[in-house]
Amino acid sequence: MEDNNIIAAISTPAGIGGIAIIRLSGKGCIELADSVFKSPKGDRLADAKAYTIHFGSIIKDGAVLDDVLISVFRSPHSFTGEDIVEISCHGSVYIQQNILQLLILKGASLAQPGEFTQRAFLNGKMDLSQAESVADLIASSSAATHRLAMNQMRGGFSSKLIELRTELLNFTSLIELELDFSEEDVEFANRDHLKEAATQIESHIKKLSDSFSLGNAVKTGIPVAIIGETNAGKSTLLNLLLHEEKAIVSDIHGTTRDVIEDTINIQGLTFRLIDTAGIRDTSDEIESIGIERTFMKIEQADIVLWIADAETSNEHIEGLATKILPAVGDKKLILVFNKVDVISAERKADKEKLLVDEIPDRIFISAKYEQGTGMLEDLLIEAANIPEISEQDVIVTNVRHYEALQKALIAIQRVSEGLDLKISGDFLSQDIRECMYYLGEITGQISTDEVLGNIFSRFCIGK
Repeated sequence: MEDNNIIAAISTPAGIGGIAIIRLSGKGCIELADSVFKSPKGDRLADAKAYTIHFGSIIKDGAVLDDVLISVFRSPHSFTGEDIVEISCHGSVYIQQNILQLLILKGASLAQPGEFTQRAFLNGKMDLSQAESVADLIASSSAATHRLAMNQMRGGFSSKLIELRTELLNFTSLIELELDFSEEDVEFANRDHLKEAATQIESHIKKLSDSFSLGNAVKTGIPVAIIGETNAGKSTLLNLLLHEEKAIVSDIHGTTRDVIEDTINIQGLTFRLIDTAGIRDTSDEIESIGIERTFMKIEQADIVLWIADAETSNEHIEGLATKILPAVGDKKLILVFNKVDVISAERKADKEKLLVDEIPDRIFISAKYEQGTGMLEDLLIEAANIPEISEQDVIVTNVRHYEALQKALIAIQRVSEGLDLKISGDFLSQDIRECMYYLGEITGQISTDEVLGNIFSRFCIGK
């Protein structure tokens, strides 16, 4: 790194807590910490061994500001690859801000968002995809997102890309060697072997690219559209699943006129619940816009919960199905009969046979009395059909990575087509290098200041 100034930031969340951590990184940060630290025995942090913790006080204007513990990490064996000091102080906002101001007064600069992780990347402690996974790990809100972020941070994704890129480098080296001996008409790269290898690489890149649909669903939440007629109990069910009064519930038809979204964690998976306007014929312009949005959300959802009033006649529900089924298409549809508490056993048995061929998945609940919601959550998990994710699975969760893989896929497909058409080696080499370029963009082997700035600006300060 060209800029090796000392940076400092509060790394714990804003607010009051039991303790807070203030982090410094950069050449000279241990000596800087020494200038504000006093040990009971007079020991200096500059003489301390790496990976040790020291008790003492932070001194400001000759007075004790706080009693602290200071952890010392030395270059190159630290998170950033530089000397690092972490000050654990009491969680008072006053104490945190005063220590940070004192460090800045002594010569440190306030760290920018993601600057610690950016230094780790620039100093070769991790590649770019691993650095991005740090932010994903911090933001993980379920077991599945945590597992994916940990896998990527440990290099599962990177190692696969490096393997593919190395293989491509071997190909292009042989082809470019042929160009040096073009007058002798020598062929160093067996075209049949190249074709087989290109096909395998294409298969690997496509597999990684295809995994994005799963990875994105796990990371952002599986979208579930809650649809149905007005007053069927959609908003009541949403509030029940979220355990809060998120949507207005009223006996007046058409209360929900816009889309309401929130997330819920069920058995380690995140679902993005989307409450929509009730479907009905209306002359109200605003409500009509809400109903249009309902059908838009059906298109965007992976799972659709059709909430039907169990008291409604079979003929009416069948009529509504002519509107809903075409809109749902091949998406997972669950028919939820609500208000089961007010119908007889005979009517329930009658409803069980309704549209069973078109919609095999159905459940009877009472959102008002919290009946059947546990079974509904189980149905959602089953409908999500998310495979068990192990530490060995390489799954793409980042849009930037997905776009780069798509471009790499197009490039390697051109290589295969070129081999079939027996085009010259210089064109083959160009396509291979293009594929390598896009794979290198993911890991940061090829990067620009603009890309790096965009990535790390999304991090929190102190990380």
